[in-house]
Amino acid sequence: MGRRGVRLFAFVSMMVVLSAGTIYVTRGTKPLTIEPEVELPALAVEEEPLPSHRPFRDFINFLDSELDSSHTVGAAYTIVHRGEVVYTGTYGESNRESHQQVDEHTLFRLASVSKGFAGVLASMLEQDGALSLSDRVVDHYPGFSLKDSISTADLTIRHLLSHTSGLVPYAFDNLVEAGQDLYTIIDRLDEVDISAPPGELYGYQNVLFSMLDPIARRSTGVPYQVLLQEKIFRPLGMEDASAGPVDLEKNPNMAYPHVRTRTGYVPLNPHEGYYNVLPAAGVNASISDMGQWLLGLLGYKPQWLPDAVLDSISTPFIYTPLKWQYTRYWRPFRERHYSLGWRIYHYQGREIIYHGGYIRGYRAEIAFCPSEDVGVAFLMNSPNSLASRCVPTFFDIYLD
Repeated sequence: MGRRGVRLFAFVSMMVVLSAGTIYVTRGTKPLTIEPEVELPALAVEEEPLPSHRPFRDFINFLDSELDSSHTVGAAYTIVHRGEVVYTGTYGESNRESHQQVDEHTLFRLASVSKGFAGVLASMLEQDGALSLSDRVVDHYPGFSLKDSISTADLTIRHLLSHTSGLVPYAFDNLVEAGQDLYTIIDRLDEVDISAPPGELYGYQNVLFSMLDPIARRSTGVPYQVLLQEKIFRPLGMEDASAGPVDLEKNPNMAYPHVRTRTGYVPLNPHEGYYNVLPAAGVNASISDMGQWLLGLLGYKPQWLPDAVLDSISTPFIYTPLKWQYTRYWRPFRERHYSLGWRIYHYQGREIIYHGGYIRGYRAEIAFCPSEDVGVAFLMNSPNSLASRCVPTFFDIYLD
């Protein structure tokens, strides 16, 4: 089992105020040695208690065991319930070579969990009157063309964000991985085969989804990453979050990606893969940010995320016949849909809104259940099966 972290409180003629209801725990850290130059008052050592709610304790104990046994390098997770971040845990190292520890402000790449931010932003822009999700793409992107003229004319912003363009899945992801510019790739979409008219079939996309970037910029005159800062990150108190490559000189507290080798996990330098498709995979965030994001998604920041936006992202749009490997850790269920950057699962009689993300060296998972007023997020920098198991395990424990 991972060693449960402790917090040290020094009373040195000042008042210390702690946020009620929120618990921060760091696991897998090295002992701290303090060598003061002057004599200090005695330190009081206090172990952090687990939440009183038994399902949360059981889930945390599950993660304690699995993080150790899976040889995970670094991870962070948070649980939100009834308007509070009730627990935030961190584990291990952000970089196996430097041994820097993961804390609640360590940045991770969110990969496709970024799509949920795009869906919310598009709905907010619709509420502002900057665009409509029913708008045709050709009206916002002059010169846009697909292989079929009818599909070109009928494709809407909603089709982009729900993966219902009709194009074959993962169109031109090879060019994204090669680092090509998004605009250059869009200009080649008339080469891609079309499987169905817009709105009829689910087919996962990164390039088409990311057309929200130039569309939002043209509609507002503001770059996509600035829109995220102004309309989501800053208002929700997501102080570490950003979109696009991270300047490590300004913010060195970033989890480095790790890949598994025969001798164990080894770190890579942070890479820019998929930063050319910001709406699809370009957001970076800490676990502290994810707690604030979940509070907003559960309706506790109504001045910034109104009910109309939350209703928009939680309304099923297309059935998704996912392959077995994507839901193999969930109990059998058949009702699964996609909305705007979010998957919607009807699971054990509840609606769970979920998304996962993977990019080389990172995994991210997030889910929330409005009827139970609960949500969870999990970030790691050494991908393994624990990421796929954590969300279904959380809800199986909670709902049982």
